[in-house]
Amino acid sequence: MKSPSFYILLGVGFAAAAFVDDVSSLQRRDADILIEPEAIPALPSPDQATAAAASAGLNLTNVQGDVLIGMRKNKEQFIFFSISKPQVFKKQFKSNILPLITTTTQIINPPKRPKAAVNIAFSARGLAQLGITDDLGDGAFATGMRTQAELVPSPLGDPVPVTAPGRWKPEFSGSTIDGVILVASNSEDNMKPATAAITKLFANCAEQVYSLSGAARPGDQEGHEHFGYADGISNPAVQGFDTASKGKPPFPGQAVIPPGQILLNNTGDAIARPDWTKDGSFLAFRQLKQLVPEFNKFVNDNPLPVKGLTKKQQSDLFGARMVGRWKSGAPVFLSPRVDNVTLGKDPMLNNDFNYTVNGVDDPTDQSRCPFSAHIRKTRPRADQTGGDAATTAVHHIVRAGIPYGPEVTAAEAKANKSTKDRGLAFVSYQSNLLAGFQFIQRAWANNFNFVHPATGFDPIIGANMTQPRPVNGLDPTNPNRTVTITTDFVVSEGGEYFFSPSIAALASSRFSA
Repeated sequence: MKSPSFYILLGVGFAAAAFVDDVSSLQRRDADILIEPEAIPALPSPDQATAAAASAGLNLTNVQGDVLIGMRKNKEQFIFFSISKPQVFKKQFKSNILPLITTTTQIINPPKRPKAAVNIAFSARGLAQLGITDDLGDGAFATGMRTQAELVPSPLGDPVPVTAPGRWKPEFSGSTIDGVILVASNSEDNMKPATAAITKLFANCAEQVYSLSGAARPGDQEGHEHFGYADGISNPAVQGFDTASKGKPPFPGQAVIPPGQILLNNTGDAIARPDWTKDGSFLAFRQLKQLVPEFNKFVNDNPLPVKGLTKKQQSDLFGARMVGRWKSGAPVFLSPRVDNVTLGKDPMLNNDFNYTVNGVDDPTDQSRCPFSAHIRKTRPRADQTGGDAATTAVHHIVRAGIPYGPEVTAAEAKANKSTKDRGLAFVSYQSNLLAGFQFIQRAWANNFNFVHPATGFDPIIGANMTQPRPVNGLDPTNPNRTVTITTDFVVSEGGEYFFSPSIAALASSRFSA
């Protein structure tokens, strides 16, 4: 799936005439770059977003386009780079790349969407390379993901050292990444002019370190991750962008958060930051390999002994209870025995629950949904005091990742063994990495005693440094049964923390010269 054109090194010579042609092709607005899965809440219309932004004092034209839209890109390319000549980089960026940076205002307005959307973000090392030494108020960002991952115990659950063979990709473990360029479009062919223009422009001032291409899955799997489950349903509504009014969510069950939970120096961000960081956001990137045939075998080998169901239905129920949703997106809390495709596809219904029955959150009842289910671990709703009020709002993130790699082949399915590389290019945006991405992974997914004592690990993304992961509550006929998962079906291959500056910041002398 990775076209050779995506691996053009940044050492390609710069040609001004070719760049003009490339930029012209980027600006033709004859194709859409976004998908609209039925299960995911729709983006606000331009008028709705404009009204919401005005009421919240938010300038969407100043926010890069990927930050708020969630998991709905058609194709996406991640180009990780290191800067060799900072002053030349700033000049090239100002004259040639800055005009290509796509804003939120553009991305939500179909007539204004470019053929390929371009965003950029910088690591702490990258900011230092450009002479930016300000404290952005986030310890995780300042130290970087590799350093965070190698703490003992690791807050991310990755095995240490990450440089050992078979662990992190060397491009991530080498600590040489200064930034990442994100290019999104509706086809790989439409991304080629963007990637070619960018690589040419940075030829004499930067070097490509790594590249990864992602794509929405085909056909009826659009909007689903590689295990087959609908993804991105629980993203929050951000005040000033989504159609929230007077604190009420635009879709039932959707959490409403102040813009400062995602965008720095906005309402809801209480941390002291430099003024220039306003409307920027921290980006957490993780390359998460998924062992799909192995996961499918594990699910099929563990049918739950629920009466009245076929063995296939019993296995499907086991997988659904691991995730907390059926593959359609229907939550097991609302459809506890069999899938309900109509429910799963309806964003007015598929998020409308909080784990209470008749207003009561029973800390012993896992009949509808295990406490360990992935979506319950990562968004506990009423399991936490205050539900989705201030106690949990600080931990919300906007997930904006995309699947990568090919579909499972017939040979892989038959052998129950992965031979192709596939997974999720995980991306999240937040104003506080320690309270956002890292907290969710460390304090919730990897915490055996969350949401209640002896709950077990998150069976999907929970990590225990390659050690077995005990999970409780998966079997509704025997809630005390412990299922021990000895294989990590989601494997971290590395990542980094970045800062996605505002448009105004990118145009300033900090990034442009």
